[in-house]
Amino acid sequence: MTAFDQIMAHQRQTEALGKVMERLGWDQETMMPEGAADQRGAEMAALEGVLHARRTDPRLGEWLAVAQAPDGPGARALDLIARSYARNVKVPADLAQKLAQVTSTAQGIWAAARAADDVAAFLPTLTEVIALRREEAACLAAGGDLYDALIDDYEPDSKAADLAAMFARMRPRLVALRAAVLDAPAPEPLTGHFPQAGQLALSRKMAEVFGYDFTRGRIDLAVHPFSSGGGDDSRITTRVAENDPFNCLYSTIHELGHSCYELAIDPAYNFTPLGHGVSMGVHESQSRIYENQIGRGAAFCEFLFGQMRAQFGEMNLKTARDFSRAVNRVHAGFIRTESDEVQYNLHIMMHFDLERALISGDLTSRDLESAWNDRFLRDFGVAVPRPSLGMLQDVHWSAGLFGYFPTYTLGNVYAGCLNAAMRRDLPNLDDHLARGDTAPATGWLRGKLQRHGGLRGAADTIEQACGFAPTEAPLLEYLEAKFTDLYAL
Repeated sequence: MTAFDQIMAHQRQTEALGKVMERLGWDQETMMPEGAADQRGAEMAALEGVLHARRTDPRLGEWLAVAQAPDGPGARALDLIARSYARNVKVPADLAQKLAQVTSTAQGIWAAARAADDVAAFLPTLTEVIALRREEAACLAAGGDLYDALIDDYEPDSKAADLAAMFARMRPRLVALRAAVLDAPAPEPLTGHFPQAGQLALSRKMAEVFGYDFTRGRIDLAVHPFSSGGGDDSRITTRVAENDPFNCLYSTIHELGHSCYELAIDPAYNFTPLGHGVSMGVHESQSRIYENQIGRGAAFCEFLFGQMRAQFGEMNLKTARDFSRAVNRVHAGFIRTESDEVQYNLHIMMHFDLERALISGDLTSRDLESAWNDRFLRDFGVAVPRPSLGMLQDVHWSAGLFGYFPTYTLGNVYAGCLNAAMRRDLPNLDDHLARGDTAPATGWLRGKLQRHGGLRGAADTIEQACGFAPTEAPLLEYLEAKFTDLYAL
């Protein structure tokens, strides 16, 4: 075997074990009995130890020094394996295992604290998670910015300073749009009782409409919706509130974007570094364009309005236009995942600033609740009434996902670019979406972006798909045009 063949055989086994670990995480959030949390933490730590040993195997360094790739995809795979090796050898094995164990058990502690609105019950665990992630970041940063080292896990080559500059450019237009919208008459919201069984039936219908392959996926319920897996096994979750079917439907459509991306990647890349979405920003672009530019667009809302009436009967909203305005209603709210498109990125900007401060040491976990509440009041003009609507609302920090939040807005920016290019190439797209035919849109995304997996870097992936370099301008123009129409500004 050549050095390249040895690397790829080794990587195949590492990737397979990584998929097993993903499945343990999926089970923890969907099926695992509550009392198994400590055992699962030990299982995750043990498996992380095996994975870390494989990712830092000295033979990898020897093979990489002499390996020659047979083609472009092989060269990209070698580059990604080399990056992973260089990164992982900086982190001690006991620290990697400790992080896996603590973040596994932390998620159950967070869920219980959130349900009880008990910040004090979560603070010791959060403090430990932050300390471990700061220790890991110090190993990786080599004297550089700790937060940049963590961002690299999710959006390679991105820097906090560049993201902060982009957010600063976006904020004035978003704030101005929000002010104009909130000064306009608010559309009538959807009201009523929508039983869980009906919501889940319609949720499955949405999966079928978006081309989800149920032979390689499934839908389950979770506290915080997510997708998991890839290759021939990519699963999604959703959640149900019987007074708010949009929560279930759009959580489902969002996660479908993630899962359909994974399932569309060229099968030849499975069990290689190319067999994943290239970055979380690009991944988020798929979930956001499915959810927002397609799913919340006026054309698709026309189709969904008919589906809702068929499932639940007559509603208080009598026209597709009223339904579309309700789907896109801008309103004061506390939960990021339930936010409208106008305000969503303002939530992310707040999360970004707070977690940067936590990682730098400028903010302690003890002071996080008051810092969150003060910032939320300043940014959104309303006081947070309880922790489950504030600092306890998201699972990310219990899972140790510091550096993840900015990729949500980056995904929105990428989605804005993709939407502009897709509509340039598919001028009659809305005619199809109004009939519930998403195939032109999902086919365009699959061919232009999804099938390539990790073949290119994030920015190059978007530029190759769109024909222009990514910028925030298309997203801002889309939001201003959409909500100017919906609110008759």
